[in-house]
Amino acid sequence: MFRRLKNCHNVEDLRLLAKQRLPGPIFDYIDGAADDEVTYRRNTSAFEDCDLVPNVLAGVAEVDMSVTVMGQKLDMPIFCSPTALQRLFHHDGERAVARAAEKFGTMFGVSALGTVTLAEIGEMIATPKLFQFYFHKDRGLNDAMVERAQAAGFDALALTVDTITGGNRERDLYSGFTSPPRLTLKSLLSFATHPGWALNYFLRESFELSELKDHVQQGSNVAVSIGDYFSSMLDQSMNWSDAEALRVKWGGPFCLKGIMSVADAQKAVDIGADAIMVSNHGGRQLDGSRSPFDQIAEISDAVGDKIDVILDGGIRRGTHVLKAIAAGAKACSGGRMYLYALAAAGQPGVERALRNLKIEIERDMKLLGVTRVSQLNREMLRYR
Repeated sequence: MFRRLKNCHNVEDLRLLAKQRLPGPIFDYIDGAADDEVTYRRNTSAFEDCDLVPNVLAGVAEVDMSVTVMGQKLDMPIFCSPTALQRLFHHDGERAVARAAEKFGTMFGVSALGTVTLAEIGEMIATPKLFQFYFHKDRGLNDAMVERAQAAGFDALALTVDTITGGNRERDLYSGFTSPPRLTLKSLLSFATHPGWALNYFLRESFELSELKDHVQQGSNVAVSIGDYFSSMLDQSMNWSDAEALRVKWGGPFCLKGIMSVADAQKAVDIGADAIMVSNHGGRQLDGSRSPFDQIAEISDAVGDKIDVILDGGIRRGTHVLKAIAAGAKACSGGRMYLYALAAAGQPGVERALRNLKIEIERDMKLLGVTRVSQLNREMLRYR
């Protein structure tokens, strides 16, 4: 079936359009996960085990869906989680997502493995900006990334803590996916059958990991899988003292991305973090781990009064956002929900994804009988 953006009414529609427009290895990098992809599927299916209990006659003509996270006011309770390699999916990459996030008044997360400089993003948009930090073995690189994010006016920093080694992403092993794409007979055939993508990739600005290229060749000039990059370039000795030292060096709102246990959430509070992202890296690291929604209530009960708790991953519908917040999250974030859209149609695609979710959230808040996000609570949830 030939799909068009105007007929994309949900995340799955955008996923199928992305699949139509991307070479197979590139699509599978976005769409795939670790091992048997059980955790990846559970991240979304967990929401299906929870039902909403609406109230009526609540006077819902005006709805305010804004939230404040890490000191930043967002016009909607979901933001764009940081993701890598975006100019592989569409030639505008982070530029498209940044502009769309600003249009909808939400936060834009930029990955250390991004393909547009922090300085350019900082000059481009005024919407809240989150820099996602990978802790490399090269301490000079670590210091340089913090300083660039500070200079670019980023509002918060998130240290990713669940990539101490690369996950077993078997779709990438089968397809031979690397960054940048390695030119093989198989990959060239896939590129040839997607000429629109190929022309943009080969004829526009050269692909690079903008904040890393002056320090490491892997990922920009030397082809490497993301799993191998994590395993070889990131510091596997990283510990809580390193995280606390990074928080001090950053000096602003600080988040840990990849917290999944109550014990770690409490340690995040102890080192002075302002927020945690309850996340399993989109199911791309440890297959068989719990989903964020399955963990959000107990983590929120333990630390929700001391730190902002963000549910990251699995979001496909506005009702998912409302269930997460009712269970205890302060806000939600997601990657694939806008990456499919970016791949499908660039900035108009990301705008479509955010608009769809915003419309769903507003409609569903009215149907639940609430006018503010703060009114969501566990009395509105029943687990099967």
